[in-house]
Amino acid sequence: MFNPIDTAKKEIKALILSALGELIAQDKLPPEPIPAFNIEIPNDRSHGDFSSNIALVSAKAFRTNPRQIASLLQLELEKITDFFNKCEIAGPGFINFFLGNSWYSETINEIIAQKQDYGKTDTGNGKKVLVEFVSANPTGPMHIGNARGGALGDCLSSVLECAGYEVCREFYVNDAGNQIEKFALSLDIRYRQHFGEEIEMPEDSYHGEDIINHVKSFAEKYGDKYINSSEEVRKKALVDYALPININTLETDLLKYRVKYDSWFRESTLHQNGAVDKVIEILRKNGHTYESEGALWLKATDFGADKDFVLVRSNGFPTYIVPDIAYHYDKLVTRGYDKAIDVLGADHHGYVQRMRICLKAMGIDEKRLDVVIMQMVRLIRVNENGEKETVKLSKRSGKAITLSTLLDEVPIDAARFFFNLRDSNTHLEFDLDLAIEESSQNPVFYVQYAHARICRVLEKLKAENYSLDDYEDELKFITDTEISLVNKLVQLPNEVNLAANEYNPSRITRYCYETAQLFHKFYDECKIIGEEKAIMYSRMALCIATKTVLSNMLNLLKVDAPEKM
Repeated sequence: MFNPIDTAKKEIKALILSALGELIAQDKLPPEPIPAFNIEIPNDRSHGDFSSNIALVSAKAFRTNPRQIASLLQLELEKITDFFNKCEIAGPGFINFFLGNSWYSETINEIIAQKQDYGKTDTGNGKKVLVEFVSANPTGPMHIGNARGGALGDCLSSVLECAGYEVCREFYVNDAGNQIEKFALSLDIRYRQHFGEEIEMPEDSYHGEDIINHVKSFAEKYGDKYINSSEEVRKKALVDYALPININTLETDLLKYRVKYDSWFRESTLHQNGAVDKVIEILRKNGHTYESEGALWLKATDFGADKDFVLVRSNGFPTYIVPDIAYHYDKLVTRGYDKAIDVLGADHHGYVQRMRICLKAMGIDEKRLDVVIMQMVRLIRVNENGEKETVKLSKRSGKAITLSTLLDEVPIDAARFFFNLRDSNTHLEFDLDLAIEESSQNPVFYVQYAHARICRVLEKLKAENYSLDDYEDELKFITDTEISLVNKLVQLPNEVNLAANEYNPSRITRYCYETAQLFHKFYDECKIIGEEKAIMYSRMALCIATKTVLSNMLNLLKVDAPEKM
């Protein structure tokens, strides 16, 4: 995997060690072990492309002033390499390195050669990761929080794949438990109402139009066949009819959103295959439970919790946490994933602590579970008075905006890009007007326009019969604008690693935007056709490398990289 920054750091480190070896051989420094030292990128690039603290950390070992060590190294390094243009001493003894044009030339050529593989890293080393996200309640349509979770979870999965992990995207279907009981009750009452029975809907049941529509369709197919059946039979028939429709709708809407899951895991299988009972058995066997008031409790306080909690109620039914434990046991033990990542809403902080405690009690390293907490989304648009206001209803239906209705109004590219503009742990304002605006103010349009602009430049060069294959000399980058763009392009593999390590795909979205900014500046300031041969081909190469980077990262985000706009 090609990482220009890591390659440069390794080269500089090797050169420093070689120079120190020469200085020791010449008796200019004592033969002492060389301590660990760092090669860093300065915050201010006017201080160099890279900086090292070698002189500072070795002062004690060499019993020599840091600046004197730095001066000796500077002279020796300039003798043995042309890897950089110069090195300077700064402050108490830092050595700043300024890379030479040859490094920039080789790096841009390598980015072009890497094509779609540029940006990929081997940080994950093939470790198996299961990312579970959205997992919306199948008793109704997906809301705006699910829309953010879909973009976040899918792009996080892509980032992890790009960083060398083996990733499985999974949707956990809650097709058992209280919500299904409530779904069944709601359908049952609406069905009986449909055939004239006067009965009230409980306040905590599902009152949505979707329940009524299910019952109408069911009645068209089966009529009053189930009216005189037992409540249990009637509920089962209604759920067996409506739930698959809901799950299919979830899958269809997510596919429209470009989210394709590797696995749809049903909670009901955990009850059917004995996994839920196995959890209780393991916790009992490990001595982490006790009975009180007819219920089975987990000794959660033994693992740092404020209080114990119930696993099995006095009526013999397990609480919601038990199938969830079974599900995580299945991920980490039965299926053997190295890491489970759950993308959850902001109201799940207490749940996360409970789950970690349960994993400890099951004998599983709780560090194998990572949780990404996602904050709320606020949809905004400008009202008739020119003021931004929160939007809660869909213009089309007059109901709460769902993922489906959002995608009827906003381009998919904009939805995926906007939902990944901010860290998951920050609240997000989604500007509906901006998302459809075709201007530089719209960040996704701005990035896509940069890509299309590059394609147009390359088409013109091709029409003039210019091909990079015809140029064999070293590329030359002569302006600060060009160098700034090159320095941005070489950061990509490190940005991928940081995004993967932090579980933060918004780093990639921001990186795309910043790269587009630098390209637009380069386009405005740096002429291509008509320049002397070396400059023209160098700028052509920089366009191709930038296109490679933008295309690769937009594809990672599953956002189109258009060639024309």
